[in-house]
Amino acid sequence: MSFARALYPAIREIRIFCCQTNSASGGTREFLKSTHAIMKQHNPHLPIMVRQAGGTPARAFVRYEKGDEKHVELDNLNQADVSSKIAQLLKKPS
Repeated sequence: MSFARALYPAIREIRIFCCQTNSASGGTREFLKSTHAIMKQHNPHLPIMVRQAGGTPARAFVRYEKGDEKHVELDNLNQADVSSKIAQLLKKPS
């Protein structure tokens, strides 16, 4: 998925958690390095929060309108797999 575009308008918030040093969060950190700025550039009013804390398992949460929320686990995934998992969260529900 190309993150260089506006996201589905019902998305209200994206939260990504990972550890700064744990190798299990390496793919998530690489995803953030390559994609965070692009996502913010194309969605300037959407809160995209990154939380890094020692020992925290890598995961991503997306909150939609009406308070609905979904998440995916990202531990031990490479950058491409993290991108794919997050793309699943960000696509318009059918």
